[in-house]
Amino acid sequence: MLETASSSEDWISSFHPAPDSPVRLVCLPHAGGSASFFFPVSKALAPAVEVLAIQYPGRQNRLDVPPIDNLSELADEIFGALRLRIDDRPLALFGHSMGAVLAYEVALRLQRSGLPSPARLFVSGRQAPSCYRDGRIHRASDDEVVASIQALSGTSQAILDDPEMLAMILPAIRSDYHAVAGYRHDPGQVLDCPVTVLHGDSDPQVSVDEARAWAEHTTGQTDVEVFPGGHFFVVDRSREVIGLLSRELSDLCAGLNR
Repeated sequence: MLETASSSEDWISSFHPAPDSPVRLVCLPHAGGSASFFFPVSKALAPAVEVLAIQYPGRQNRLDVPPIDNLSELADEIFGALRLRIDDRPLALFGHSMGAVLAYEVALRLQRSGLPSPARLFVSGRQAPSCYRDGRIHRASDDEVVASIQALSGTSQAILDDPEMLAMILPAIRSDYHAVAGYRHDPGQVLDCPVTVLHGDSDPQVSVDEARAWAEHTTGQTDVEVFPGGHFFVVDRSREVIGLLSRELSDLCAGLNR
């Protein structure tokens, strides 16, 4: 069930409001991630681009809200919150890892609703929706879950070494892993927007072929950009990633104004 309009603002963080920007970028974080992951992106792109970062329940300022362990339900909630913020500016989506498939599902909901389709979908650190891998980590012990997080190098070791902090974040991480494990795409649904795929060349969770398979999920153009690095290359190569986002969003706006 969708949250009411009065609570939908909880889902969206705007770190650097830019009401006069010509384009908006909605950013969706990885499993266990939070809206603040995209603070550097928002800071770098403002005021040319207004970044709206999605805050999933069960973390940071929403720590007291139960996490959602179903990806379709999560996409429904995000779409319900986002549609209240849509104006006449073009909207692009950027999701990393779990956030990539969530961005894809939100894009489908925008398209089906009769609202303007996203001007572009950016996805990183995630295989195409039609590619599935073993997803049993949410059933593993706490030590095994922590080890899997450490292997991806996306979470501060200080947090993982702090028992109190770990106790706060593990429920959301398990919930996110459960949501990803249970996700199955609808083969009958295809996007009509262009897609840019960002891929780390040593990402243990995504092969080049799995990254290229995103082309099967849209009738628009698909571009695959490969960066040096592992699953969190978006952090290690943040300058290059933000540069790509800036160029493509600038080109998008220029194309719409022709």
